[in-house]
Amino acid sequence: MRVLLLLACLPAFAADPLPALRADKREVTVSGLSSGGYMAVQMHVAHSSSIAGAGVIAGGPYYCAQGSLATALYNCMTPGAWTPVPRTEFMQATVEGLAKLGRIDPLKNLSGSRVWLFTGAQDRVVYPEVVKELRRFYDFRGAKTVLVSDKPAGHAIVTQTQGNACGASETPFINDCGYDAAGELLRHLLGKLDAPSLKPMGRLATFDQKPYGGHAISMDDSGFVYIPKACESAACRVHVAFHGCRQNAAAVEERFVREAGYNRWADTNRLIVLYPQTVARYWFTFNPRACWDWWGYNGPAYHTRDGAQVRAVKAMIDRLGSQ
Repeated sequence: MRVLLLLACLPAFAADPLPALRADKREVTVSGLSSGGYMAVQMHVAHSSSIAGAGVIAGGPYYCAQGSLATALYNCMTPGAWTPVPRTEFMQATVEGLAKLGRIDPLKNLSGSRVWLFTGAQDRVVYPEVVKELRRFYDFRGAKTVLVSDKPAGHAIVTQTQGNACGASETPFINDCGYDAAGELLRHLLGKLDAPSLKPMGRLATFDQKPYGGHAISMDDSGFVYIPKACESAACRVHVAFHGCRQNAAAVEERFVREAGYNRWADTNRLIVLYPQTVARYWFTFNPRACWDWWGYNGPAYHTRDGAQVRAVKAMIDRLGSQ
């Protein structure tokens, strides 16, 4: 009887819908770490008409994995003599073909877009040469690209004061390097910004992700959105921050959404930060580390506008921009 009563009460504790905040959908930016960095690139290339720029930490070229987990693990993370990272010249033919078919936005939108890249000097999970090839990819399309590669960081998003030792590559993949990666990438993507607040002053809300695909596409039941006070009643810009593998809420609780460094900048610069969340999957969709889909576990269209997770995140952005 008690079990039935508990089950009957469960809907009352479901997360609220993602709020409609009349956000400015014309100046969306994205960023992410590792698989989240690859996801940020996919979102930027697939929707370059509405996504103005991307910040990528330890991520590589668009469609690097080419639908293969083995290629993702070797060529696109730890390339060697027999498993080189795919060259920009080869990948350009792929993206041009996708654009002609209308599966991604016109590539001319990438010209002049802002891109901020970071690779840690001690990162042995995704080698620096992978990130440097991503720079070549964007440079080929005429983007305004910055690459930071002189910090002694491991595989992590780096902050001024939060997390592990700078050279670590372990959970929660947030490192104290005395360097504010979130602030630096936002400044490059958005232009001149006001100084961040001393502590977060806005509202970190949990929202229901189930309408956007849920576990079937390896997305968790709930995601997060950070809403500064100014954005509760006036239109603001949107930034989407993608966590990395094993950095979702089920793995690190709220550490990424609270400690990665975005929220204090959001407070003073009229910026809504969307934190979509993945979930580990072991059947049908095999994704045991809760990575974003950058090698095709949701099907061959994963890197295009038709990709299940690309569609889901785009729908979240549209929801934030609705009346």
